[in-house]
Amino acid sequence: MKNLITVLIVFLLPFIYLIPVTANNINFYTYEIVNTYPHDKDAFTQGLYYEDGIIYEGTGKNGESDLRKYYLKDGKIIKKHELSILYFGEGITLFNEKIYQSTWKSKTMFIYDKDIKLLKKSSFPFECWGLTDNDKNLIMSDGTSKIRFLDPKSYEVLDEIEVTMNNQPVKNINELEYINNKIYANIWQDDYIIIIEPSSGKVTGVVNLKGIINPNNYDYKLNVLNGIAYDQENDRLFLTGKLWPFIFEINIIPEK
Repeated sequence: MKNLITVLIVFLLPFIYLIPVTANNINFYTYEIVNTYPHDKDAFTQGLYYEDGIIYEGTGKNGESDLRKYYLKDGKIIKKHELSILYFGEGITLFNEKIYQSTWKSKTMFIYDKDIKLLKKSSFPFECWGLTDNDKNLIMSDGTSKIRFLDPKSYEVLDEIEVTMNNQPVKNINELEYINNKIYANIWQDDYIIIIEPSSGKVTGVVNLKGIINPNNYDYKLNVLNGIAYDQENDRLFLTGKLWPFIFEINIIPEK
């Protein structure tokens, strides 16, 4: 049985550094598409958040970064705030009725109300990639194997975990979403989402999303899965990618 698991992992996972060739206490999943919604194919998605039929999305690249609010059903923009060319937008989260939008090298945090009115711009001590929260703390990634838990006011580090799979660090952690006491994470330039135990940093699940989008429907140069959102009330999971024309609502199901 162990030999069979090893063979499956070698074929399923292209990055050996990401998934060691054993699978102790890790659940592997595939997916089924439930619904498909429109997404701006010019949006370089960095962060995604769902609430009450509305998507909040942070986009990246200098000169193209913004925070936008739109209807999930038809993609119609309700409001958008564009960032200066000085800023490369990164992950977002909605915490205490305010939207936090992180940035990359500029080490700046933008805070908005839910109408996308900018309330505050503050210094932030990290180069952020992904951002989420657990209703108490902000939770951030920075492209390494580290995830930090921050005080939402001072940005002081309250806790830090190293994400590991079978005792090996998982690198390139990107966009984050906190779902039912687990952290779901995109891995930069990978077709998998990992599920992380927040108390230990251990990966407890891997979702294989290969083939979810037709390669003719996106820019081959930037074919990156990125963007996870969750509808807590109705238990719906959404995901997209940079420059993808769709947001997918999916169910994750155990691999057989």
